[in-house]
Amino acid sequence: MTSDIIRPRRSYQAWVANETMEDYSLRYAAKSFRKWKSFVIVNTALGGISFLALEAIGGAITLSYGFSNAIPAILVVCVLVFITNLPISYYSSRYNIDMDLLTRGAGFGYIGSTITSVIYACFTFIFFALEAAIMAQALELYFSLPIVVGYIVSSVVIIPITFFGFTLISRLQLFTQPIWAVMLIAPYLFIYYKEPEVLSSWVSFVGRREGADGFNYLYFGAATGVLFSLVVQIGEQVDYLRFMPDKTEHNRVKWWLAVISAGPGWIIIGGLKILAGSLLTVIAINSGLGLADAVEPIHMYIKAYEYVSADPWIVLTAATIFVLISQVKINVTNAYAGSLAWSNFYSRITHYHPGRVVWLVFNILISLLLMLLGVFETLEIVLAVYSNIAIAWIGAIFADLTVLKPLRISPSFVEFKRAHLYNFNPVGCGAMAIASLLSLTAFAGILGPVAEAYSAALSLSVSFVAAIAIGVVTKGKYYIAREDALPESIEGQKSVRCVICNYVYETPDMAYCSFYEGPICSLCCSLDAHCHDVCKRPAEVQVAREKWRGHGYFQRLIPPNMTQRLAKFLGIFVALAVVMAAVFLVAYRIMELDGGIEQIDNARLLTRVYLASLVLICMGAWWIVLSHESRELAEHDLVTSLETLTETRQELMQSERLATIGQLTATVSHELRNPLGTLVSSVAVLNKYLSEAEPEVRDELERMQRNTWRCVRIIEDLLEFSLDKDVQARPVEFDRWVALQLDEQEMPDGVTLRTDLQSNATVMMDSEKFRQAFVNLVQNAHQAIALRDSDQPPRGELNIRTRVNGEMAEVSVSDDGCGIRPENSAKIFRPLFSTKAFGVGLGLPLVKRIVEGHGGDMDVTSEWGKGTIVKVRLPVAGVKQTQEKEPPPTVRTEPGDAK
Repeated sequence: MTSDIIRPRRSYQAWVANETMEDYSLRYAAKSFRKWKSFVIVNTALGGISFLALEAIGGAITLSYGFSNAIPAILVVCVLVFITNLPISYYSSRYNIDMDLLTRGAGFGYIGSTITSVIYACFTFIFFALEAAIMAQALELYFSLPIVVGYIVSSVVIIPITFFGFTLISRLQLFTQPIWAVMLIAPYLFIYYKEPEVLSSWVSFVGRREGADGFNYLYFGAATGVLFSLVVQIGEQVDYLRFMPDKTEHNRVKWWLAVISAGPGWIIIGGLKILAGSLLTVIAINSGLGLADAVEPIHMYIKAYEYVSADPWIVLTAATIFVLISQVKINVTNAYAGSLAWSNFYSRITHYHPGRVVWLVFNILISLLLMLLGVFETLEIVLAVYSNIAIAWIGAIFADLTVLKPLRISPSFVEFKRAHLYNFNPVGCGAMAIASLLSLTAFAGILGPVAEAYSAALSLSVSFVAAIAIGVVTKGKYYIAREDALPESIEGQKSVRCVICNYVYETPDMAYCSFYEGPICSLCCSLDAHCHDVCKRPAEVQVAREKWRGHGYFQRLIPPNMTQRLAKFLGIFVALAVVMAAVFLVAYRIMELDGGIEQIDNARLLTRVYLASLVLICMGAWWIVLSHESRELAEHDLVTSLETLTETRQELMQSERLATIGQLTATVSHELRNPLGTLVSSVAVLNKYLSEAEPEVRDELERMQRNTWRCVRIIEDLLEFSLDKDVQARPVEFDRWVALQLDEQEMPDGVTLRTDLQSNATVMMDSEKFRQAFVNLVQNAHQAIALRDSDQPPRGELNIRTRVNGEMAEVSVSDDGCGIRPENSAKIFRPLFSTKAFGVGLGLPLVKRIVEGHGGDMDVTSEWGKGTIVKVRLPVAGVKQTQEKEPPPTVRTEPGDAK
């Protein structure tokens, strides 16, 4: 039964719990965290459009296909990017979720969207590598820094800025935006002012490819294939748009302007930068610069700034500063987005989340590897292959948001929580798989030159149509696995405490967990490895599944779970095969640049294949490491659960034992107390009439009296422990009350009492019940002092101190007695546990119960052979405003001397 499940207490790394660094990765961006104005969010999102890969892409396609093919391709792709990005921006801003969470609910399912997380992560590290390579080129040109060192510097400098997420990134973009804008626009104004005829040269530019002197539909298609890779940039935009404030009637216009500007509006600025790169490449080539240098942004802007100044040093300095600012601005966004993407990917496949900052470093390391492989030299091919898969993803999401949701086939809202989603939704997963496979086949040239040129457009079209078709056929069945089941008492609350991590989160981030029987946050739900999605499996479905597994002749021949095992194997095999195919296709196309495979010797061929596989090896290594850690964590949770069950069983047995004792005590207490009362009276009478008796007789009478009262106290303790009466608290001056109890206590010979009462506080206390606890502690101290040297008369010191500690009044009882053995320290509060020959073992358990009944707590510190300190804390009801003169500490050596 679920009620028997023990809830593990999940604890995160410090940076995972710190949302200033974690930025609500893997979860809904809480309203309390979204404190920035729309302007700050728009400015931060558009700050990432500084990336100079746009100019490099514009220059590369113009150099290859000419103005007549490049410019129409740029314009067409910009329009399509704007259209596809608009609904994505709206839904992300409306529901305050990042690209991965949006993908989950927009047709891909909880596990199905892991592959899109990898696609998105690839976009971030590919473009991080491109931008850092551009930055390294500038460092090499200006500082003569070796290119490899430049790669490292360009990568490492990003880490501290991105470490603190949106908080620090927004400040960086706010500070650098005006400088960047001026340095971007200025050279183009000078170019137009000094040499307007350069526009004619640009328009008439002919590409390197044969037949690129005019419009060629094959070259046009190939150019769009490169440009379509930019469609995934919307992911980085919505990573910031999720922090938008809620839309209201008062801010509706401003909200929409912000969403459009920071969302699809990026392509307006981006498209102009692509055109600018095309223009600068033509200017660079006309000035005599080599083809390889002409597409490098640092050389582009050196030529641009030559129109601003004739001084070579000023030109180089300005171009370098501009490149450095631009690349830092974009790469903080690339690194930030990559850390979110990897967090989403690995948290689902390993049920482990070391924190966004770990994946930040991981993403940068992969980018550094790509730079060392020479990603910039193969810019066109890398982006062309990537765009075929990326555009299939965006096409499926676009179909869901613009067609299936209005048709009510898809839910009107975006669900992102694991508890409510199917693992796989055929709408998005199926559409993307079909489109990717078809477009990669076309890109490989198998379907002819036209399909090869338009493979990216084919991917978008097929994905869009397939998603709609699958959605209609399945009737949206695989969007929501179960309805939200938060208790009514919780639904109206703004924030709810998670039963696993014990942190408080806003209600949209919470789901009801039927496994742990309580509200659970989306992150703990994602990371849980024990429930196996039991909340999404109705009983009748489970019974039918088990019945199907055991039915039929072949089912009896096949080992249990073999069908499920084979299905999982085939699914993972196909996914990995597709990824490997894409990697090797890129490697093959790169080899074509060197004249084809036949021109490359075996050693170089194997080296390139190995280097191309390193990225996959890196991802696989992390997968293995985190899976192992997740398994260790699951084993630890299992062992902890077993230990807890054992302790619970022992406590249950102890409780049953105590209940039996309580029933027995209640039954016989009356019969025992009457004869004990008679015995006490009789001993008192004998003491009175035999006051002059011989010492031996007096000793026996005292022994009878001690043991009679001991029996009385045992019965009282048993009754008190079994009845557990309510606390009747009243305000009490704490110091005065403690002093009064001590005055009534008789100190044994040889025991020195020292008091230091300085709490000056008033507490809410049931005087009679708490007196029982306090007296018990004092008597324990007496006994400990007596037991220290059992063969000698007792001699020791008892210290009573009171203090105010925060909102608690504290009384400490310390002695220099025998102390507690280390092996017994954990057992002292266990009922009926005692190391004394004359003890019952209810003293400290009863004290603890009384203290906790007052809303307080206690702790015991002891060292064997040296003494014990017991500290009891009670909530302060009021602290006196005027300090009375502090009484001197009291020292008593004689028994009964209380003053």
